[in-house]
Amino acid sequence: MQEPWHRDKWWVSEYNFAPPVREQQQLPEKIIVHDATLRDGEQTPGVVFRLEEKVAIARMLDELGVDRIEAGMPAVSDEDAAAIREIVQAGLKARIMAFSRAMLADIDRAAACGVWGIILEVPTGYPKLRYQFNWTEDEIIAKSITAINYAHDRGLYVTFFPFDTTRARMDFLKCLFAEVMRKATPDSIAVVDTTGSATPAAMGYLVREIKKMVSVPLEVHTHNDLGLGTATTLAAVEAGAEVVHGCINGLGERAGNTALEEVLLCLAALYGYQLKVDLSKLATISMRVAEIARQPLAGNKPVVGSLPFTREIGLGMEVLQKSPLAIFPFLPETVGKKMEIVMGKKTGKGSVRVKLEEMGRRATEEEIEAIVQRVKALGIAKKGILTQEEFEQIVKGVLNDGEV
Repeated sequence: MQEPWHRDKWWVSEYNFAPPVREQQQLPEKIIVHDATLRDGEQTPGVVFRLEEKVAIARMLDELGVDRIEAGMPAVSDEDAAAIREIVQAGLKARIMAFSRAMLADIDRAAACGVWGIILEVPTGYPKLRYQFNWTEDEIIAKSITAINYAHDRGLYVTFFPFDTTRARMDFLKCLFAEVMRKATPDSIAVVDTTGSATPAAMGYLVREIKKMVSVPLEVHTHNDLGLGTATTLAAVEAGAEVVHGCINGLGERAGNTALEEVLLCLAALYGYQLKVDLSKLATISMRVAEIARQPLAGNKPVVGSLPFTREIGLGMEVLQKSPLAIFPFLPETVGKKMEIVMGKKTGKGSVRVKLEEMGRRATEEEIEAIVQRVKALGIAKKGILTQEEFEQIVKGVLNDGEV
């Protein structure tokens, strides 16, 4: 019988499931996955998704198995509104939502698109209120109540989105949520780390405190400014947040939003959640979104980058072939990728043997050593890895038989 930390597709730390660790968590029974690529992801500087591209991405997200798709903000442009309508009419399994300010006109635009629900934003962070917006705290409370009730009257599910939550004053949050719950009652409330400036511990604390104030599900929406997007999202889940937000490839303003692919794999492998999503589709949708957005991934991007399963080091090659989970935390097939062995400065005999076998070639130990030395020399000279053609030329030169 397999342990939760050791499955066919991954082998992670068993301490993730240690009773003293689990006892400190308030994990929800079920997680709802909310994708914001088409709205928050498009806010990446220079990124534009055209109508047909938005529909194509929405279809891929639906095939991936996300529960909700934030299809855009109708107020941005007529094309955005048209794209949202097309996505709504596409017959997807995912519930379609639109992003809305606390303005009745915005809510009307969302309702006209036929969406299931809205993400209803208001500013709450103290720096936002002091330097960016002219609303008082009392005005925010009044606008929130009016907008939530108006959206409910239009038949919309409402996720109340008090952005910059992690920089809001606690006494204001208590007052805001008390009044909103008493006079409007949204369907859920998001805890939003707009500037990615909360530690995981701080996020967990904030979620637990807000859960004391409200009786509706909590959602978590974080950014990655300090590299903590995935960590703070998971901390919120540990504290009881039931809905996770993210964007494919971590697209978004500044350093981006939480990378959805990272969160999904972590929830499955590190926490044992049985998600509806098909993790094996992550690489495909990642590559397609990167192509459409014209935002290439960093090679060492977790989960979907080109380097996590690329092996140049020859040491342990035999182990890698027989028991890859001795080296990797999860198999590349888990997310739809393949392991690749490349030749370069750090190549060893084991790597050359594998590559020769792939080519259907045989070589003596002396020939293999000669190939290794030539590969290392070229890798050093070009300060990088060899192409397949370069490797084949080395093999041809060493074996000296005219075959490749």
